[in-house]
Amino acid sequence: MKPLWHVGEGRMLFAGCLGRNALHSHSAPVLLTGLYDDFHLKLGRGTWFSCRAAIIQAGDVYEFDAGGRPLAVVYVEPTETSAEGLAALIHDSHEEQGALIGARCDLDLLRTLYEDSASLAWADEALADLIGFSKAKVGARREIDVRVLRAIAAIADPERAESELTGAPSVAAAADAARLSTSRFQHLFKQETGVSYRRYAAWTRMRVAVAEVVKGENFTNAAHAAGYYDQPHFAHEFRRIFGAPASKSLAGVRSLVCS
Repeated sequence: MKPLWHVGEGRMLFAGCLGRNALHSHSAPVLLTGLYDDFHLKLGRGTWFSCRAAIIQAGDVYEFDAGGRPLAVVYVEPTETSAEGLAALIHDSHEEQGALIGARCDLDLLRTLYEDSASLAWADEALADLIGFSKAKVGARREIDVRVLRAIAAIADPERAESELTGAPSVAAAADAARLSTSRFQHLFKQETGVSYRRYAAWTRMRVAVAEVVKGENFTNAAHAAGYYDQPHFAHEFRRIFGAPASKSLAGVRSLVCS
């Protein structure tokens, strides 16, 4: 089956066959689960182990090897929920190096999304319900400092972008808007999200590029739409953020054009 990417407001999903993705980290909490069987995971510089599911905090480094088998990865923005807010989605779990590791994961919905060739049409509603169920189950509430919320909103607003290079206001401009010193703003932003302002801005830009590919754009057009210099710059950033080349997980994806 073609790989599935869905980019929604506050959440993103990948489902498809993957091999080994090198050490990387994300600017949002991540849920990984083997759709049919276990996969191998390594946290930081630790040792490899097998699991069915894992929830990893924003900013934490990890790598995995799915052995060419289907894997689902759910990314949730800090405005949506925290890693703890996903905890009800995995079972027989234990904590390891800051990650929540599960021996079971009854996420039939993610398997259905992968198997249904028309799932892009209903993926957003399904993910919203899934995340909402988990948040209600664990009683997780996500209260982010309003100054950080405003900065996140500005990052995603192209009309307020100050730079075609970053697609987001500069750190100094964001700090000024928050009425904080640059150092205090950067500390607050990382405290609230788990990553630096610049890293989160880079993550937001990558989400835009992936969304453009799902709309049917080629890599070059998607890169330009997201504000990258060129396709090689986009390809470099994709590998840095996801631990694998775009040609492995982004080429040949299901598109809204033909779904």
